[in-house]
Amino acid sequence: MICHRNKDSDVAATEGTSTTGGFSRRLAACTCCPRHCGVNRHAGETGFCGIGATARIAHTGLHFGEEPPISGRRGSGTIFFIGCNLRCVYCQNWQISQKFRPEADQAPSTGELAAEMLDLQRRGAHNINLVSPSHVIFPAADAVTAARRAGLTIPIVYNSGGYDSVEALRLIRGLVDIYLPDLKYLDHRLGQRYSAADDYADVVPGVLREMYHQVGDLVIDEEGLAVRGVLVRHLVLPGCVDNSRRCLDLLADLSPRIHVSIMSQYSPQYRAHEYPEIARPLTRTEYDAVVRHALELGLENAFIQEMSSRENLLPDFDRDTPFDFA
Repeated sequence: MICHRNKDSDVAATEGTSTTGGFSRRLAACTCCPRHCGVNRHAGETGFCGIGATARIAHTGLHFGEEPPISGRRGSGTIFFIGCNLRCVYCQNWQISQKFRPEADQAPSTGELAAEMLDLQRRGAHNINLVSPSHVIFPAADAVTAARRAGLTIPIVYNSGGYDSVEALRLIRGLVDIYLPDLKYLDHRLGQRYSAADDYADVVPGVLREMYHQVGDLVIDEEGLAVRGVLVRHLVLPGCVDNSRRCLDLLADLSPRIHVSIMSQYSPQYRAHEYPEIARPLTRTEYDAVVRHALELGLENAFIQEMSSRENLLPDFDRDTPFDFA
């Protein structure tokens, strides 16, 4: 697929890489994400995410556990970044998002990361799936630019927790074809308690509007593959049905045509056992109530998950192939 971008997008992408350091020059006073730590990552300083100026990689490979338009038949070309700008106590990827050892993981240069993308394309990946890129958005953008110049033609998927900087997203406009954000909370208390982000509910509506403004509704080709647009994920948490309803309300207001993946795969991982109210699996009654609300809102472009999928989707990043279905 040839990525289609408007004139303004092309200008933004060109300007971002026209000076020494490209997008990554902005790491001298980091504003990658809403935390605006302001540290000089080029000088070895680290902020909330714990990552310096080079994006660190935990795993790259073909992934078959995403939504059908993303994984397709040949798999999504995933690049899992080390670190995160959230501290989700129930994180399934906690081994690489929070309990990581930066010195033990790959720290590819821009050229090396671009080469990884091109290798995934050669292996048949339907897209390049940047997993948890919010805190390394600028190094990742430099690598995407380099890969495209070297022949990358498949779509770029920006797969984030939704806690993104609107300003940073505007700077990389034109580089992303498919936005795949989480919409976790529209409740300040939940954002603080479970993800150490008391402003998550304030930030994410603007993020979703910007993503939707850039790429619009999800476009799926004749083979059933996503080529452009927004697909929002919402993980239903136990005891938080009201929060889920608010999240779906926001999406319906954004566009009744928006594609949403309503996920049932929650299981109490990582530190969830420290929080009694979420130290249990989601019930079918809770999940069905959220799905029913989506239908009542007219959100017909919804992906529904089987309750049995929760254990099958748990990764183990201590293995060479973290996912059983990989």
